[in-house]
Amino acid sequence: MRTLPLLALVFTACATTDPMPAELPPTPADSHSAARPNEVRTTHLDLRLVLNFEGQFAEGSVTHTLHRQHSDAPFVVDTQGIEVLGVRDDNGDWLPHWFGAKDKQLGTPLTIGLRSNTKQVTIAYRTSPEAEAMQWLSPDQTEGGKAPFLFTQGQSILTRSWIPLQDTPAVRITWTAEIGAPTGLVPVMSASQRSVDGAVSRFVMDKAVPSYLIALACGNLVQRELGPRCAVWAEPATIELAASELADTETMVRSCEQLFGPYRWGRYDVLVLPPSFPFGGMENPCLTFATPTILAGDKSLVSLIAHELAHSWSGNLVTNATWRDFWLNEGFTVYLEDRIMEQVYGRDRAAMETALGMQDLANEVRALPAADQVLHIDLTGRHPDDAMTSVPYQKGAAFLRALEHAFGRPTFDAFLQRWFDQHAFQSVTTATFLTFLQQELLAKDAAKAKSIDVDGWVNGSGIPRDADVPTATLFAAVDQALASWRSGTAPKDLTTSGWVTQQWLRFLQGLGTAGKDRLADLDSAFGFTRSGNSEILCAWLVLAIQNDYRAVDRRLDLFLQTIGRRKFLKPIYEALLASADGKARAMAIYKKARPRYHAVSRRTLDALLGYQNPNG
Repeated sequence: MRTLPLLALVFTACATTDPMPAELPPTPADSHSAARPNEVRTTHLDLRLVLNFEGQFAEGSVTHTLHRQHSDAPFVVDTQGIEVLGVRDDNGDWLPHWFGAKDKQLGTPLTIGLRSNTKQVTIAYRTSPEAEAMQWLSPDQTEGGKAPFLFTQGQSILTRSWIPLQDTPAVRITWTAEIGAPTGLVPVMSASQRSVDGAVSRFVMDKAVPSYLIALACGNLVQRELGPRCAVWAEPATIELAASELADTETMVRSCEQLFGPYRWGRYDVLVLPPSFPFGGMENPCLTFATPTILAGDKSLVSLIAHELAHSWSGNLVTNATWRDFWLNEGFTVYLEDRIMEQVYGRDRAAMETALGMQDLANEVRALPAADQVLHIDLTGRHPDDAMTSVPYQKGAAFLRALEHAFGRPTFDAFLQRWFDQHAFQSVTTATFLTFLQQELLAKDAAKAKSIDVDGWVNGSGIPRDADVPTATLFAAVDQALASWRSGTAPKDLTTSGWVTQQWLRFLQGLGTAGKDRLADLDSAFGFTRSGNSEILCAWLVLAIQNDYRAVDRRLDLFLQTIGRRKFLKPIYEALLASADGKARAMAIYKKARPRYHAVSRRTLDALLGYQNPNG
């Protein structure tokens, strides 16, 4: 590996010419961060790292430009498993620093003593090979099988494991980065600008973003343009399929602009990652990270791209200030996603997506405690990932649909545009939204406002009775086929020609306890076990486990050992646990597959399976 001169990389002061405001608005209390931004706050950071794939760590420095509200207060940042090599100020002087008590969930706060004239702080550090945000992949875990790969996943509170910083969404920063990587590997980041100088790739994000949106990937990557401001990045073996599948990306961007105002981030690129990525997608600004499981070959799963694109307005532009306000990110985004899908692919397609989402919500709510069914969830003493259920996504979107139906789409669209425009590049709380809602919508038409129980939606459990589920006319054919199958019609004689993914998912959901013999007939007719569509395959594997259809076992084992998307892993392992020999079977697979999963997926599955990591 070619390395950079590390000492020069580590302690190089970064001049800042932007004038500092006399005051910054106060940030709300965040129980998931030890930082004290109302005393000393980062406004900009400069990152310099060398990636060591053999040792699976990154080494270098981060320079924080500070805004000091209290001249005698120290600078406090969040860390998790980071080794600090030294701390200096902008004059090159060493600064005293010390770690606080370690918290299993939140990591270890780092406190740095400041001099009266300190404007910048540079922290030299090395990440741990166990850094939870960083997944280092061996060549055999990639599509090409020839080069290693790295990606980071910071949401919700994992950025602190690869950058020592104020890891709260209430603090927004601009940033630059210089990344050194081995020859032949291409670093990409969630940045508005990218340039390459020899072994060093440079990045600039000139718009203030929260820490969880700083993202890095590095591997054997190539690029294909999709439009004047859109491109896709992927491994060479994946790039052609990815470019074909995501060909409508520019159309989606234009559609969202027509609905909710200008796209403010310059480029919108998509990076298709190896299959161990734990989410469907991650809305990193300018560069969405996406799972390859969306590449179905027929564009039937591209609603995920619509979702991540919509985050460019709801989430990235206007951000939840704390993780209990997570529904402000995701509920708004699901609503925008549905609107994009309707505009690009038609009302029927969007209605199917919404109906399936609401069915997922209804199923999950039945298993959740009442406190976790609340949009404005109380996360005191809990990990913020505990809020990542269907509730902030689907219930949040249903709340916005209820407002749309009460006030009419034109009025509600204008309201949303004002919300995005007036809170652009801000981190906001639920209280901020409710005040804006009252002033800008409810107070302007008291009669219509009476039809909406806002407090019930935001602070109540369950799904309100006025939650709307649109009629999906394309499901009528599915329901007819299900009725025919239940009456004894052979699967090969069912009318299914031209069905899209959403119709097949509706069909699989309706099969229930079918019995393994009838599943064998369905498998023979439709080839579910051989399906390359991960959404369909996941639903089928769950159904097969529930009906003890063991013909799927080899495919099940392969799927669980190659796919890291938590959305698929959780229901499959849950089905295994509920089966006759489930606990032993699930644990045997998990012990083999766990090293290939990202920390986000491991955390969920460790708790589900009661797995105790022997390494701590």
